[in-house]
Amino acid sequence: MSGKLVVCKHPLIDVKLSIMRDEKTKAKEFRESLDEIASLMTYEIFKDLETYDSECIIHTPTGCDLPKKKLKQKIIIAPVLRAGLGMTDGVRKMIPTARIGHIGLYRNEETLEPVEYYFKLPEVKNPLVLICDPMLATGGSAVAAINAVKKRGYKNIRLMCLVGVKEGIENVHKHHPEVDIFIAAVDEKLNDKGYILPGLGDAGDRIFGTK
Repeated sequence: MSGKLVVCKHPLIDVKLSIMRDEKTKAKEFRESLDEIASLMTYEIFKDLETYDSECIIHTPTGCDLPKKKLKQKIIIAPVLRAGLGMTDGVRKMIPTARIGHIGLYRNEETLEPVEYYFKLPEVKNPLVLICDPMLATGGSAVAAINAVKKRGYKNIRLMCLVGVKEGIENVHKHHPEVDIFIAAVDEKLNDKGYILPGLGDAGDRIFGTK
């Protein structure tokens, strides 16, 4: 099975992403825009999910009885620390029943390779795991995060990013060809420091106001 790249195009996403790209945008508005984009992307990411009629009956204001609809697929949201946290609430607002885990990675200063320092996912049988990481630059962190999830036996995995470049997308699909990538924008290139251009700077710093 071959994974696909889905660019979530929508005028509201474009407007909010433009706000995030502006260097004058403060942390609060940056976080709010990211949260809203994540919610909008959720519609595209999960549009193929199936529902079923539960045993719970709802009563409409017009006096009709209907079975309550529920998702067949269990969902785990797995943000890559720390920037991925900025996308989590936006997804959870759309899927309140989703469980949440965390994947911690840092870059080894000598090898420049990502190293796992924390991993915790809820114990759910056969879930769909949505890995959240706003920036897809070289793809090293995304590949490492998917490796970590697969190593624990999870197989149904999707990757949600905000902006990325061709290099990172190709790197993920080289190592994990079956994983679908959902992204708001594919940018031009990486600079000599590995930052995405035009990009939006360091997402983690801008989300949490640490710079």
